[in-house]
Amino acid sequence: MNAQTRFVYVTYIRTTPEKLWAALTQPEFTRQYWFGVTMKSEWKAGASWEMTYDDGRVMDSGSIVEADAPRRLVIKWRNEWKPEFKAEGYSRCTMELEPAGDAVKLSVIHEMDQPNSAFINEGVSNGWPKILSNLKSLLETGSVVMPLKP
Repeated sequence: MNAQTRFVYVTYIRTTPEKLWAALTQPEFTRQYWFGVTMKSEWKAGASWEMTYDDGRVMDSGSIVEADAPRRLVIKWRNEWKPEFKAEGYSRCTMELEPAGDAVKLSVIHEMDQPNSAFINEGVSNGWPKILSNLKSLLETGSVVMPLKP
């Protein structure tokens, strides 16, 4: 069995699964909480997926492994902008949405079949907390915690 590097983040967001799913998949939402990056996909199994900067550069790319709206999204994910991260190959990001009273429990599991992955340990573990804090704040208050700096 291969050793894995895994990052797990769980948060509760006062919203509905449908609104959270829209925020995770619609470009007009992702740009607001993901520091100006746009996600593009058809959001169905087998579809291509990419995250792009405003100038068209690709930040990350891959494909949709599973899309069960508004419950579960699995993305085959590769970093495209940092050579040492890209060299590690593809990771797998699973997002699970579960109703929890007046909120939704969002679990993000981002993993790679590689021990001590720099992409997971440096990029993912530093990025997801900021991104998910922005997402939670945007859905609950209408604004992000850390806006895009000009």
